[in-house]
Amino acid sequence: MDKFVELKRAVETVEIVDTHAHNIVALDSNVPFLGCFSEAKEEDETIDFKRSLKEVAELYGSKLSVDAVQESRQRLGLESSANTCFKAARISALLIDDGLDLDKKLDIKWHEHFAPKVGRILRIEDVAKKILEKGTDGTKWTLDSFMEIFSKELKSYPLNQSIDSRIVYKSYVTVKEAEEGLSEVLCGGNAVRISNKSFLDYIFMHALVVAQSYDLPMQIDTGFGEKDLDLRLANPLNLRNLLEDKRFTKNRLVLLHVSYPFSKEASYLASVYPQVYLDFGLAIPKLRYHRMISSVKELMDFAPMNKVMFSTDGFAFAESFYLGARIAREVVFSVLRDACIDGDLSIPEALAVVKDIFAETAKQFYKLDVSSRYSDVEPHHLSTSFQKEQNDSLTDVTLVRVMWLDFSGQHRCRVIPQQRFNSSVKKDGLGLSVECMGLTSICDNLSEDTWLPASGETRTVPDLSTKCRVPWAKHQEMVLTDMLTEPGKPWHYCPRDVLRRFSKILEDDYGLVMNVGVEVEFYILKTILADDKEVMQSFDRTPYCSTAAIDAASTVLNEIVACLQSLNITIEQIHSESGKGQFEIVLGYTDAITQADNLVYTHEIIKGIARKHGLLATFMPKYSPDGNWPYRDDQSAHDAGSGSHVHISLSKNGENVFTASSDYNRYGMSKFGESFMAGVLSHVRSICVFSCPLPNSYERFETKSWNALFLCWGPETKELTMRTCSPPGMDGAVTNFELRTFDGCANPPLGFAALLVAGIDGLRNNLKIPDPADPEDYNLFDYNDENEDTRLPTSLSCSIIHIFSDEWFLETMGENFLKARRGVCGDEIKYYCECGKDPYSEVMFKY
Repeated sequence: MDKFVELKRAVETVEIVDTHAHNIVALDSNVPFLGCFSEAKEEDETIDFKRSLKEVAELYGSKLSVDAVQESRQRLGLESSANTCFKAARISALLIDDGLDLDKKLDIKWHEHFAPKVGRILRIEDVAKKILEKGTDGTKWTLDSFMEIFSKELKSYPLNQSIDSRIVYKSYVTVKEAEEGLSEVLCGGNAVRISNKSFLDYIFMHALVVAQSYDLPMQIDTGFGEKDLDLRLANPLNLRNLLEDKRFTKNRLVLLHVSYPFSKEASYLASVYPQVYLDFGLAIPKLRYHRMISSVKELMDFAPMNKVMFSTDGFAFAESFYLGARIAREVVFSVLRDACIDGDLSIPEALAVVKDIFAETAKQFYKLDVSSRYSDVEPHHLSTSFQKEQNDSLTDVTLVRVMWLDFSGQHRCRVIPQQRFNSSVKKDGLGLSVECMGLTSICDNLSEDTWLPASGETRTVPDLSTKCRVPWAKHQEMVLTDMLTEPGKPWHYCPRDVLRRFSKILEDDYGLVMNVGVEVEFYILKTILADDKEVMQSFDRTPYCSTAAIDAASTVLNEIVACLQSLNITIEQIHSESGKGQFEIVLGYTDAITQADNLVYTHEIIKGIARKHGLLATFMPKYSPDGNWPYRDDQSAHDAGSGSHVHISLSKNGENVFTASSDYNRYGMSKFGESFMAGVLSHVRSICVFSCPLPNSYERFETKSWNALFLCWGPETKELTMRTCSPPGMDGAVTNFELRTFDGCANPPLGFAALLVAGIDGLRNNLKIPDPADPEDYNLFDYNDENEDTRLPTSLSCSIIHIFSDEWFLETMGENFLKARRGVCGDEIKYYCECGKDPYSEVMFKY
């Protein structure tokens, strides 16, 4: 079996060009979720239903039931669950037939979040139907008047990737027959239903002419794909007269769904006619597994393998896209493996076939310029039929880090042998004492007053969508976990679930998604000998945006970037910061749930790569606040602090709705944007409990140090707590706002959740943002003023006082939850006050 390891990995890692699919629908759509697994109206007992359900349940780490899977996707929210499915499916391009009538279907642009390239497939029957429906007010149609408008409509969609037709048994018709057909259609009344074959064939022939003039391919449903089709007329051999017509020899045609059950006939046509290509979507995964294999084998027996393409035919639910891709990989591997065993293909030939079927043929046929999205990213998991190879020869992974974050924001893990992980832990998780959430950054003693339960365990269950290689430890993987009290039921104190809950509220109540970009600042320190003692010193002494700094750290930075990219984490830019040995990596925008995970892994990578090179990377807000630590150089006391400034925007159906529009424009913001930002500004002192979580966090806030001190905002003013951002050329229109009171010691899910809580309050109360501060008058502020109405908290103690006087935070996050956080803060504060000048010299190694 070892010789097929390379083939298996090629099948699992190739990025798919999905050439035929349909729109995803909103969470509250009335489209039955069971459609993902079966065409039956209720759960069935077929092997294929159980198989598909198991695949999706494993993807989400949920119990094996439709209800449990639905609960998981509801908890994740639509964008996060869709991202999980598309990432696992490894779909890099998507062509959508938006003619399917689905309740609350999302527009095509929304899907661009999940694939670098998204195109539209235009159904000609739907174009015709809409034209005729517009004329039900008494318009007197003739064939000529209809065809004139029909032609204009087809030519008005220049961005289409393909034209689609559901008509079977194409034949030549006379103008008289077409006119009679149109009359029959119009006699059907107001509810236009185009079923007259003569009329349909006539407009199809015309669409072929238009497609050829615009160099667009034509997709043809000839069989299994449509319930309305008469399979007796669906044999693709009925197309031979059309295919031999010299007018259409330059058209590019693809027969969808393998023309099942006429796969042999379709394969024959593809082998004889150069303009005919094949697609085996829908036949996978709707057929039984062995029939899928048989169908694909038939396809490859007759058709040239470089004329075969794949589509998921996913619809309504992202899970259907995942299932289509998931099972197709398994089927194709099985077929190609057998071909190699039989001597029909060599391994190199089979590898080329994999690329052709899943991507290369489609790129050429549809003339797509597709960028890679998942290069160097390990696949979600290898298919169940190859499980033994996953554990043995296919991978050299020996250990899996099962990770969680506690209330102090520390990254903790247990390391599990891969065999045990696969056999039990990935499904059932690991037991974790609830008190472990109450450990502080100072030591591993329990906090005195956490308000966590006095005893008991929670289950840390892996979220398999986050499982990936540890880039600097190639024999290990890491995975983030959810904390559950029982299968499918999150623990109230689970940070990741807290973020999901409030993300869901924002989406359910307002149709919005909070997107976050992060400026990740950190210091790189090196060890030197001074007076026979090891001390830490800045990595270099270069200034802000220094080219020399990049040269000095290029080896480390190059490796960090490669590791981040291998995990599909977007990097917008890197530069050296104001501190000596300080750098910043800017993470690109994505939804808050995904960004929280990205931020955890970003910290892991930066610290891990630094350790690999004998260096220390620290995200401490002020790693030497008083200049008297033994772990410092004399300059460090004067260097800038490190933050993780967050940039926040709002999207609706994939569109940025933070920006002002013709309907509402105040300071360049939309009504949504202004109210959300006003909510964050009004609650920023409470947010600090989670975003500035250590006493050390407040050492960073100094006058004229690029850090905030007061509760105010301004356009493009980095010295203030918050600023609105207007890219060049936007004429003052605001795309997002930046909050500077967020640092690298924060627990990302809890920090982002606090932002959501505040922003939601702004939305529900339609809050207005106060007038911006004038940066020219900034020096007029009294920096010694302790006025609670104008100044940020001066300490973690002040933040705690604020949040417990904040009725909205007490109501939404829960008093016991906040008391648990306060207990950890209390121990941190006590240690900081009692430990003199060196309270955090060891903590810098933990963050």
